Amino acid sequence: MIPRVHTRGTRTIGLLYYLYGPGTHEEHIDPHLVAAWDSLAPDPGRDPEATHQALQQLLDLPVDSVAPSRRPAKHVWHLSVRAAPEDPVLSDEQWADIARRMVSATGIAPEDGRPGCRWAAVRHADDHIHIVATLVREDGRKPRLHNDAARSQAEARQIEIDYGLRRLHTGDGTAAQRPTSAERHKAERQGRERTAREELRETVRRAVAGTQSEGEFFERLASAGLLVHKRAAPSGDLLGYKVALPDDRNKDGEPVFYPGARLAPDLSLPRIRERWTTMVSPAEDGEGISADAPLRSVPGPASARRTATTAAWQAVLVFDGDDDGVISAHIAAAGEVLDALAKTSAAHTRKQLGEAASAFERASRSHVRAARGHDRALRQAARDLVHGGPALGRGEDGASTAMLIDMAFFLVTAAAAWHGRKEHAQQAAAALQAAEHLRAAYQAAAGHPMAVLHQRGRLLPPALQRRHAAVLREAVPELAEQVLAEAGWPALASTLADAEAAGLDPARLLVQATGRRELDTASSVSDVLVWRLRRLAGLPADASAMPLPGNSTAQPSRSHTNGPAGPRQDDRNRARGY
Repeated sequence: MIPRVHTRGTRTIGLLYYLYGPGTHEEHIDPHLVAAWDSLAPDPGRDPEATHQALQQLLDLPVDSVAPSRRPAKHVWHLSVRAAPEDPVLSDEQWADIARRMVSATGIAPEDGRPGCRWAAVRHADDHIHIVATLVREDGRKPRLHNDAARSQAEARQIEIDYGLRRLHTGDGTAAQRPTSAERHKAERQGRERTAREELRETVRRAVAGTQSEGEFFERLASAGLLVHKRAAPSGDLLGYKVALPDDRNKDGEPVFYPGARLAPDLSLPRIRERWTTMVSPAEDGEGISADAPLRSVPGPASARRTATTAAWQAVLVFDGDDDGVISAHIAAAGEVLDALAKTSAAHTRKQLGEAASAFERASRSHVRAARGHDRALRQAARDLVHGGPALGRGEDGASTAMLIDMAFFLVTAAAAWHGRKEHAQQAAAALQAAEHLRAAYQAAAGHPMAVLHQRGRLLPPALQRRHAAVLREAVPELAEQVLAEAGWPALASTLADAEAAGLDPARLLVQATGRRELDTASSVSDVLVWRLRRLAGLPADASAMPLPGNSTAQPSRSHTNGPAGPRQDDRNRARGY
């Protein structure tokens, strides 16, 4: 249930005409009174003898009775209360009870016997009511409405419990502004799926992902087809900006511009500039293997995804610390990575990745101020994704996309857990919603590359399969039996064999892959270990072109065989911390 305190007004009669009228395009059905300060209040909706003027005069009587100097400049208070789409249709009696609880909670009409204001609740649709009140009490004094919006939200949470309605989370003032009813109706008339505000918010958010300067940011906005108006000081310094869709016009045919801050709090120019502050050096990978482990001939988009996967892993490890500002910065930068990934994704993952990015947008803002600069690796990863260009849905592009989505899932889940510990209810819920979209996107992206690995694993010589099962039991005994029972074990066996053939120690890789982060949220531990090991070992994500280990007459020796990059393998191992 969503209560919304609207901007105060000066004309009671004007609001009543709207509430009892047909709406902007005949959407008001059977407008009528469900409750009021007086049970005998006239109802212009169902009483043919009642008039709008009669109700207005009664509502305004306390206002008109005080001296002009004591009247509020804006005396009309307006609250709408809307049920969720999946909630049952409430009766007039139930809405009347909700209205009384709202005016009591907000201070309009306290139930403790103190004098209150005059108010009326009008219903003109199944799913919501409007409450209008005039802001002079019966004793001639002004009501105490401090924090009325927050108090209405708190009462709504209790109403949800009492009526068994969908339970929402109390806001904290960091959410983006919702589209107005006028914006929604305009979008419907124009046949748009989303309002102009929502479309602009997403476009600007994706434009800022990974940018490093104002020039690059505004260039991306122009490339996206937006109309951009910059606001400058007399000195020429840029103060802000606003954007519009070319085909979104007002009644005079002029573009409807939205300032960045009205799209979302973190899209104002000063907040965007914080992302371009001096950056600190990224932390070491901390895994014993460099983040720049040699890769085998991967195209640009795939290389960008590999780099982003490493940056996401580093960010996951940040959540083990206690610096909330640094964690907040990484959460915000993770949103940029998701935006960039959605923007450059293949068709079969685009919808779910877009939904994940949109959901996580809410999780990227809280009252914990981000300590910018520490998030350089993630922001650079977002930039690389954008400049790497769109990825194909097959080959190394598709497989490395699955690898990145898998790691992004853990990053988003870590963000949800942190928000939960901080009691950021809305942000935690948004992060969990994003995680579900990432899970669906992973299923779409991982199907083919995992099938290849499964097939290769089943073709391994039985002796090699048994040896790697023994390696698994020795390296991670607490996970071994669970992994061996999963359908994904052949893919992991194939990956362990590939790592060994590349001259690496499979047992050491397994310890590194499992030792720094829990796997309880994984639906398939073997899948997670496949991608972590292939990244750690510098193996191609797409194994379709790799020779099958164990079927070659000449197996490399780890003591002297050259590795993929050319140097002696024991030198390569030392460089990686073995």
